Amino acid sequence: MKRMLAVISMTLPLCGCFGGSMDLFGSDSVDRSISTNTVATKRNPSGGSDELTVQNAVSSADLDKNAGNPLPWANAATGSAGVVTAIQEERDNGVVCRNFSTTRHSYEGIAYFAGQTCTTGSGQWQLMRFDRRS
Repeated sequence: MKRMLAVISMTLPLCGCFGGSMDLFGSDSVDRSISTNTVATKRNPSGGSDELTVQNAVSSADLDKNAGNPLPWANAATGSAGVVTAIQEERDNGVVCRNFSTTRHSYEGIAYFAGQTCTTGSGQWQLMRFDRRS
């Protein structure tokens, strides 16, 4: 009998661990107004900045002096760098376009791109295409 009382007295405090609720009176309900969700990932902000850096390198290149040599570029703001390996200029109805191939070395790895930049009516260069190649 003493043994049975000892077992009951030792296990009785553990009964609360297996209960369904900490609320003794059952007055509180679950607050369904609070929800959680994943945080949307931001698009890589360095992409646009690197594209403009490459466009500036391609549009300002002196093709006569460069003569097919690789053209290095670097973006101090993002830490990315690369090499433009080919620039081909086309002229059509007063519009100058330069097609190019480049690499981008960043913290995400090395990527290859093909692009095109053209002059607008005001003489400014505009990036028309900057496509990642696999």
